[in-house]
Amino acid sequence: MPVRVQTADFDLSEEVRLLRAGRPEVGAVVTFVGTVRDMNEGASVAELELEHYPGMTEKALEDIVARACARFHLADALVVHRVGPMRPQEQIVLVVTLSAHRGEAFAACEFIMDYLKSEAPFWKKEQTPEGARWVDARSSDETALKRWREGAPG
Repeated sequence: MPVRVQTADFDLSEEVRLLRAGRPEVGAVVTFVGTVRDMNEGASVAELELEHYPGMTEKALEDIVARACARFHLADALVVHRVGPMRPQEQIVLVVTLSAHRGEAFAACEFIMDYLKSEAPFWKKEQTPEGARWVDARSSDETALKRWREGAPG
């Protein structure tokens, strides 16, 4: 279960190519790329900085991916999450799910992102015209988890 936390950017095509290699049973590849927005909560964002606890963060991501693989019968999955300073339009996170069928791959990708947003130990700080501010968790992220906890399909 590949999981990486890194400062460097990633190449979507290359990551998918490497994960799919030698996997003839895979009929579906779903990808999600999260990027830095230039606006958040009504303020212009010049930079987003992500911090994490090395070791703890990777373990949390591995646990999330393991749950997704077991629940959705995935052939494999990949999470690459960047940390450090990033500017608007830069890539933050990549999730790739592989399965025999698209339904499982789509659901697993969404499951991973929903849990990542709520359970992975990352902290976000935005640079705005008014100065630096920490970004609080959104109630919508916790709401998204409820459907998985309450036995949503997939």
